[in-house]
Amino acid sequence: MIEPPVIKYYDVADDVVAFSTTRHGGCGKGAYAGFSINDYCGDDENDVRRNREALSEELGLDDRHIVMPHQTHGTEIRVIGPEFLELSSRSRRMVLEGVDALMTSVRGLCIGVSTADCIPVLLYDAANHAVCAVHAGWRGTVMRIVQKAIVEMNAVFGTDAAALKAVIGPGISLDSFEVGDEVYDKFYAAGFDMQRISCRKEKWHIDLPGCNRMQMIESGVTDGNIYSCGICTYKNANDYFSARRLGAESGRIFSAIYLR
Repeated sequence: MIEPPVIKYYDVADDVVAFSTTRHGGCGKGAYAGFSINDYCGDDENDVRRNREALSEELGLDDRHIVMPHQTHGTEIRVIGPEFLELSSRSRRMVLEGVDALMTSVRGLCIGVSTADCIPVLLYDAANHAVCAVHAGWRGTVMRIVQKAIVEMNAVFGTDAAALKAVIGPGISLDSFEVGDEVYDKFYAAGFDMQRISCRKEKWHIDLPGCNRMQMIESGVTDGNIYSCGICTYKNANDYFSARRLGAESGRIFSAIYLR
């Protein structure tokens, strides 16, 4: 029997569950300690399996209803329908390969993304009973994956951005996200307001949570409907995984959302 995961839940709506896992609970070891369900980052397969089972029990969901893609810092978005649950494990992995955002309107289907300094964004459309989970690292942020996800939600579900509720989960903060000139230049070339999203110390620093918030507002999301948890993974690496602190071969936070 392993310790149950310690989860940070977000108050989005009565018929929605939204959360991020912490490092507490589970059975991971070393840089994967203690709770991670990501099987794409070198963790022990048995530990990942046992942690998934513990999360399933905590949420009261079948393990097959917990869906996480293999992210590649791109902008591929996948709609997950009820037919997904009928696929074989091999086919499911193929569907989820190279995907950085998921959306669904299927109740009880928990979709989420995996991060360890990147920014997880969770979206809820109450009018059309749809949810979305987005992985926005700096590359995805430059390519405006959150904006693309909102456009896709409109195309698939008829989502009105002004009615969306959003959560920005744990990720690296402006103070901790030091970057080279080449990263700064990519944001500048993409048309971002650098005076608002960056500052210069010894090197450039970029505000990834703030940048994704701005993208949502530009897309029509009401500022008051965006909740940012304000947790910096780099500064809180004892509680949340941080690749900059622990290395790329370490555990990952799972930020997810589903309709009850």
